[in-house]
Amino acid sequence: MIDSFPKVQPNYKIEELEHLLEENAVNYQTIDYIYIVDNENRLLGVASIRDVYGADKKATMGEIMTTNLVYVRPSTDQERIVYLALSHGIKAVPVIDKEKHLLGIVPFDVILETFNEEVHEDTLHFGGIFHRVGEEYHTDEISVKTMVKLRIPWLIAGVLGGTVTASIISNFENVLSALLALAAFAPVLAYMSDAVGTQSETLAVRSIAINPQISLKNYLLKELLIALVLAVVCGSLLSAVALVGWQDPILGLIVGTSMFLSIISAVLISTGFPFIFMKIHLDPAIASGPFATMISDVITVTIYFTIATIMLLTFG
Repeated sequence: MIDSFPKVQPNYKIEELEHLLEENAVNYQTIDYIYIVDNENRLLGVASIRDVYGADKKATMGEIMTTNLVYVRPSTDQERIVYLALSHGIKAVPVIDKEKHLLGIVPFDVILETFNEEVHEDTLHFGGIFHRVGEEYHTDEISVKTMVKLRIPWLIAGVLGGTVTASIISNFENVLSALLALAAFAPVLAYMSDAVGTQSETLAVRSIAINPQISLKNYLLKELLIALVLAVVCGSLLSAVALVGWQDPILGLIVGTSMFLSIISAVLISTGFPFIFMKIHLDPAIASGPFATMISDVITVTIYFTIATIMLLTFG
């Protein structure tokens, strides 16, 4: 945030402002916008330089200013600031307090720098790296030791998760023996639940960044409806593939039902994690990566073989 920029009162005339800018331009850190304030420094409106030089010289700033303001508070998350600037196509965002006193502005270069940092951070999180790292991580100068230190904990967690998944599968050896084709569909179920879960998780993190006050109830209901549609489509398709390719209606019923339940559970889990982390004041993006994938795989395999056991016992 900077505090050296042009601001005037509403009765200030355009011709007076032009002289002011010519005489003091070097003293301002930015002159993309002119901010209009009252006697107590409360923000009333804003006008771009293009608006100023395109207006009648006798007009006042109060006549050309826009009062449809985009602003932030000192406590506003930096991701929110980036979103506001990019979505409204503005080069700077004013910072005001609860009484609308103008405290400063966030200029475009800071917004771009923040955007770049957030992109790097989200990329790291999706790669399973959640540690706070310095600027050196964004270059090619990071050491092998540091890279291993950052990545290995979550990869170990992934190995442990895979071990749990393998243990679950081993407990269903009799089911696999009874219907060997089940093994062929396990990777498909795992991939689909991971893919759908990653989509839901990414959208949830983005929605929280855009609007930290988003309603959890409304968002989950919306995602549940979406999950039901996706689950019906994917479950029906996989069931049809099993029925046509393997000529086994029982197999089709197993994989179709498992796909349906797996997608719903993956969407709910992947959507819920970001909100949980937000509530406990941790970065919602931390729910990404190997941790979420591990949980999704364990649940998917458990659902798959539980459904298979029930179906085989029921229909033989």
